[in-house]
Formats: sequence, C-alpha cells, structure tokens
Amino acid sequence: MTDDVSLDGRAAIVTGAGQGIGRAEALGLAAAGASVIINDLDGNGADQTAAQIRAAGGTAITSTGDIGEWSTAQDLLDAALREFGRLDILVNNAGVLRDRMIFSMSPEEWDLVLRTHLRGHFLTSRVATAYWREASKQAGGEIYGRIINTSSEAFLLGAVGQPNYAAAKAGIAALTVATARGCARYGVRANAICPRARTAMIGGLLGPAPEDGPDPLDAEYVAPLVTYLASPAAANINGEVFVVHGGVAAVLAPPTVAATFLAKEHGSPDGMWTLDAIADALAGFATGPSGAGFLCEDTMALATETIGFGAGEGR
Repeated sequence: MTDDVSLDGRAAIVTGAGQGIGRAEALGLAAAGASVIINDLDGNGADQTAAQIRAAGGTAITSTGDIGEWSTAQDLLDAALREFGRLDILVNNAGVLRDRMIFSMSPEEWDLVLRTHLRGHFLTSRVATAYWREASKQAGGEIYGRIINTSSEAFLLGAVGQPNYAAAKAGIAALTVATARGCARYGVRANAICPRARTAMIGGLLGPAPEDGPDPLDAEYVAPLVTYLASPAAANINGEVFVVHGGVAAVLAPPTVAATFLAKEHGSPDGMWTLDAIADALAGFATGPSGAGFLCEDTMALATETIGFGAGEGR
C-alpha cells in the first residue's frame, strides 16, 4: 500500500456498519490503517464488525444509536475525539427501506426513510464539518476531512415503488454537492456513491449470486472506492457522485438542459411568459418513450448482469 492511499493515524466514523456495505466499508478503512468508530442501531451487529476489525489487527470501537437523533451524531464525534483525539473521515451509510407505491405510502413510512437517510446524513455531516471548520480556523489553513455519502441509482431512475427512498437519495446527492462547495476551503472533500450490493436491506431485489467466480454484488467490492475517496490520494476529487459495484466505477455527469424556450419567440409582446405564449412554445414538446423526462437510465447498461430488476425499479 502506497502512502497516498494509507489511512495510518486517521480516525473514521462509519454509520450503519453492523452489516452489509457499512461493514465492508469499515473493514476496508481499518485495513488501510484507520481507527474506526462503528455505528449501528443494532448493537450486536456493530460489536461483530468491531470484533472482525480487531481480530485482523485493527482498531475499532462501537457507538450505537439512532442516526436520526442529534445526540447520536454528537456522541459519534465525542467518541472519536475521546478515543482517538481526532476525526478525519465520515462515511454515511445507515439506511432503511419502507417500499410502497406513492398512492399507498403512509406518512410514517415516508418520514422514517427520510429521517434515517437524509436527516441522518445531515446530522453527522453537521457535527463533522463544524469540527473541521473550527480546526481549520485554529490551524490557519486547510485541514484533513473526508465525507463519503451513500446515494442510490433509485434517484436516477425514479424508482416507482420507492418514492421515499428515491427522494432521500436525491437529497443526499444534493447535500453532498452543497457540502463539497461549502467546505472545500477548509480542506474537506465530500463525495457520494451509488452502490449496488447484495445486502439484507434489499433482500431479493437482486438475482442470486453466481455459483462460480466472484460475486459482482458482494459489498466488499464497494469498499475500495470508499477507502480511496477517504485517502490523501483523493484530494482533487470533490462533489462527485459515483456508481460502483463489482469491477465498475462510473462518475455521473450533472444534469444538462435538454431544451430552452423563449417567450419572445412565441408571441409575447414584452418577452415575458403568458399562457398563450407558453402554450405555443410547448405545443410540439413531448416526453420520450421512457414516460418520465427527468430520468437517467444510462447506468443500467453498466455491467447489466448485476441487475436483477428492470428499468424503473431502484436498489
């Protein structure tokens, strides 16, 4: 391992690290030399992850709690400072699903998913960036801070059975860009991943693992990108969103303007919109065969053998 990807002497928080992707990320960070604070609502899962890290010669402690609570985020920062004297890396992974069509979803199902994913990402990012901002002021320049958030292709696809999850993951992508832009001056780098992995949370959405060879949906293949983004080598990567699984990593482009209409070209006397002018402008405009204009299906072509669902359904 080269020095630019080594995490020796660094301290990291990983939320939702009691199993699945979060556990793989915590193991990867620890293998690169980081001391890791393991968060999960499930204390047994968190303890098992920490035990695996220690058994491999690494350093890990647990700090369990509901990631949607402000006190949990503060406890995580306090644990990092108390045990390791620093915080360098935050990996936000904790999540939950309550899948249902929009016309059947209860307010409680909506709120729980948004609270766990989007509010959970905000709370930990809030305490971490405040700590790094103050450290930067004390140092008189940039410090070291890395945030890796977990979005999903569900927001790109407008997952029809996951309106709460898709909305939360879209919010996380926006939160990542806002954090990257707002905190770069302090030395903080914030990026997001949209992982595909066979985890307990998504159950049977993905097909069975192959009988021979590596499983491209094993969570262990998501962890190397997360470790890299947490490392010094990623100092020039900020505000990006990656799709990652198996042997594929793709950097997403930001949305682009598909068409522009000007009122002055459609009968408006003062160049401002009127109902007649907008009706004239959009008379020949129609959404394509996908049925939703603001929809990205490009990632579906990335290693399609890893997909166990059709277009329009999310992770």
